[in-house]
Amino acid sequence: MAGIYLHIPFCSKACHYCNFHFSTSLHRLPEVLQALEAEIIQPWWPPDYVPQRRIESIYFGGGTPSLLSPAQLGILLQRMRERYEVAPTAEITLEANPDDVSPQRLEAWLQLGINRLSMGVQSFFDDDLRWMNRAHDARQALNSLSLLRTAGFQNFSIDLIYGLPGTTHQRWLQNLHLAMEAQVPHLSCYALTVEPRTALDVMIKRQKARAPDDAVQQQQLDLLMDTAATYGYDHYEISNLALPGLHSRHNSSYWQGLPYYGFGPSAHSYDGQHTRWWNVANNSLYLQWAQQPHLRIQHEVLSPVQQLNEAIMTGLRTSQGITLQPAQLLVAGRLYPAAQWPALQQNSCW
Repeated sequence: MAGIYLHIPFCSKACHYCNFHFSTSLHRLPEVLQALEAEIIQPWWPPDYVPQRRIESIYFGGGTPSLLSPAQLGILLQRMRERYEVAPTAEITLEANPDDVSPQRLEAWLQLGINRLSMGVQSFFDDDLRWMNRAHDARQALNSLSLLRTAGFQNFSIDLIYGLPGTTHQRWLQNLHLAMEAQVPHLSCYALTVEPRTALDVMIKRQKARAPDDAVQQQQLDLLMDTAATYGYDHYEISNLALPGLHSRHNSSYWQGLPYYGFGPSAHSYDGQHTRWWNVANNSLYLQWAQQPHLRIQHEVLSPVQQLNEAIMTGLRTSQGITLQPAQLLVAGRLYPAAQWPALQQNSCW
């Protein structure tokens, strides 16, 4: 079965470190949603591609998809259910910011069938959030956890960032203890990275901000692993931890090499075998694509060597890892027969 990713390329505020495709100008939001709806109904597949029809997971990412009204989200979900066979037990995740969380919205999301939230908390401290230029404050971050529980969300995740310049080990541990003592079901913990052409990159080059320290980030990753083990979290992927039985099913499909279909500006798709295709990372050009099908062809066909190299790299990110056997290579549960190995051993990254 396949997963679906929808990219909602709008945010109320630009975080200093973010290099995802998004816009803080919302005036084209209705047009982009209309084009996204059309793309779901008539997908922009590579020539002769026959898609998987049964869908196991849906993920609203961005950007900030929680900016959308429940009615707007409902239309997109309706279009997907019309086009695909969405499994009754499908995991449907919405990325949300704490400042968008309210009892009314939580109730509406549940009624739409959204059964998992991924919240961009990043830190429970106001000075960290101001440094990152986040739209919410620490009070909203803590309050959102309480609201989620009250509304009845049993499965949700929060993002946390470590390795910020000046953030002490003690503060990082405080962030972890706050999340883990609240038994947040899933954590995605990322080291701060400086991506080219982001506001953070510019500030560092102009000596208005300090660059992250690699050694400090390694130490804080070690603290994360030790603390997670103490609280009973399964560190199942290098940046992802979960209480038993609560792994992200959608994200796991990426690491396992399963098919996924991306809709919206900058979204990527993969057929689970050898073909990847993607949409342009520009809202205006995406709207042109919606009107001019001949512009849409952006895809690549992976060679056997590329397929294996990608499988090894993603497999090594997970706790499943890779297993060498006499007749086959097992990567995150997927078998690669030894018949392919002569060419692969000469060319692969390992």
